[in-house]
Amino acid sequence: MGPSVSVTLLRAFHLVAQAGSFTRAARAGGVSQPTLSAQVRTLEAAHGVSLFNRHARKVTLTPLGQNLLAVTARLFAAEEEANDLLADARTLTRGQLRIAADSATHVMPLLAALRRRHAGLTFSLRIGNSSDVVDYVLAYEADIGVTAKPTSDPRLHAIPIRTDRLVLFVPAGHAWARRRQVPIRALGDADLVIRERGSITREVFEARLAEAGIRPRSLVEVQTREAVREAVIAGFGIGIVFESELGDDPAIRALEVADASLTVAEYLICREERRRLPLVRSLLDVAPHATALPGAPRLRAPRLRRRPTLRDPLPSPGERAG
Repeated sequence: MGPSVSVTLLRAFHLVAQAGSFTRAARAGGVSQPTLSAQVRTLEAAHGVSLFNRHARKVTLTPLGQNLLAVTARLFAAEEEANDLLADARTLTRGQLRIAADSATHVMPLLAALRRRHAGLTFSLRIGNSSDVVDYVLAYEADIGVTAKPTSDPRLHAIPIRTDRLVLFVPAGHAWARRRQVPIRALGDADLVIRERGSITREVFEARLAEAGIRPRSLVEVQTREAVREAVIAGFGIGIVFESELGDDPAIRALEVADASLTVAEYLICREERRRLPLVRSLLDVAPHATALPGAPRLRAPRLRRRPTLRDPLPSPGERAG
């Protein structure tokens, strides 16, 4: 049986692994850099291992260090949970909740509702695509995630909170700008502006195109919703966006896809073992009611219209209104 592991030494390792340097870790932990360096060296020497690759101004984790970081993340998350449960946290007069979301539009009503109940709370918000949000929560980099990516991962607790749908949008001067809907087959000769891989927008829309046997002429891939909008306005192609994120912009026009199911659910997720933390539980409790609050996106019910037939003329995506 090997030597017992000191929690103090593990905390020193965890601080350095998170910060990426001994200097930043010492500042974050409120200890001197020599003390922190000595604690990490003691941990490595006690077990005859190397946990860091040391460079001039930074450190990187060895493979063993990466595995140990996954363990210490769970260890100190559990310590935080124990502290919260033992403290008088039911009043929620203070504390910071770390949220990751795939859209600020979807998460702001939740945070506004929670702040109305508990004015002393603070929030940090990190925006990424839907896959990123799941990764942040699993890595303990966020307490709560708001994502449109469904998950069956047993490590995660998920509740559906709302639905949204994908719509197309074109510049105001586009030949389709006066239309309210187009059939999905009209996209067979179109240039599309679409989010990066990992985005639920892209995942859902490409699945519907594949089901219909549609291959667009070209795909222009961009990293953010803002970049999608700017690329569409500049004439690079037709954009795809969640209806609630479209906003009121006179430079663009929205269109429905008449014959494709583009409704997507949004979920609130957290680590299964952290769902009873007072801060996390408070947002889980607020979530079912938050979309009815002022400022929450109001989704229009899909209008029932006659489906396009083969006799209907196909609009040309390349045409411009003159």
